[in-house]
Amino acid sequence: MTIDWLLESDPWVEYRTRIDLLGQTENDEPVRKAKKDTLAHPMIQQLIADIGEWKSEVISNHKKAGAWTHKLSFLNEVGLKADDDAGLKRVIEQITEHVTEQGVPQVLVNIPKRFGGSGEDTWGWSLCDAPLVMFSLMKIGDWNHRDGLKYLMKNVRENGWPCSVSPELGKFRGPGRKSDPCPYATLLMLKVLAQTSDLKDSEQAHIGTDCLLELWEKSKDTHPYIFYMGTDFRKLKAPFVWYDILHVADVLSQFERVTDDVRFADIVAKITEKRDSDGRYTPQSQWLSWKGFEFAQKKQPSAWLTFLVMRILRRLEQ
Repeated sequence: MTIDWLLESDPWVEYRTRIDLLGQTENDEPVRKAKKDTLAHPMIQQLIADIGEWKSEVISNHKKAGAWTHKLSFLNEVGLKADDDAGLKRVIEQITEHVTEQGVPQVLVNIPKRFGGSGEDTWGWSLCDAPLVMFSLMKIGDWNHRDGLKYLMKNVRENGWPCSVSPELGKFRGPGRKSDPCPYATLLMLKVLAQTSDLKDSEQAHIGTDCLLELWEKSKDTHPYIFYMGTDFRKLKAPFVWYDILHVADVLSQFERVTDDVRFADIVAKITEKRDSDGRYTPQSQWLSWKGFEFAQKKQPSAWLTFLVMRILRRLEQ
């Protein structure tokens, strides 16, 4: 049985399976043990240690899977909280102190002059990083994100969120027309809005979900900012780093208004057709910087990847 297989996998897979698929609570003894084992696992402790160097890590490529922003996001997906680990709490406190007066978290970036930046290491934000950091802070650290989120929401246009950056980053803009939405920025903004109950059904959220669904519908012809929904996009991979089918499906599945949309149903169908006879899913692509994790390979079914798909399906059932 697939559930039994998940429960016998890595402790973070067991932990999330018990909560998200079986409906158990944090007070249940098996859940508490799985979380304790997760926190004690050497690979989780290494991620926390890596994130501890966040102030000195320059974000030069948002697709870099090993960036601290993505490692923090994974710990968030696992379900860790700042109070669970002294090192994690210290990092969260540092990050929440490094925000703009509008409440937007900053990262250290370096944008070359030829792309409109200063060519120097600069603290700033873009819609390719701020929502992702915000997503982690609000869940791991119970951070009050509302002012910053509402500020970022103002950047939305009638077709989604564009490539937007803070004034410190100059005139940088991604490789697309000014009128185009940025699919990745829109995905990350929806990722945050999905966690905010009173904004989840906002007009901005509607615009964002419609943007991604329309891009899927017109995937053969519409490729804003060179984001395609072709062969590579449709490969299953974990963890959530970039703009791919599983990441998009996971975010959209949290918005009730899209669950009956035929376009979303088509996205889900493209995922579930990859299920094997045992109900498991094998990665079709991998992030090399996550080597050592059981989902960072393409030869056998991955418990974490299978869990992610099953969580999407469970949301649809509910």
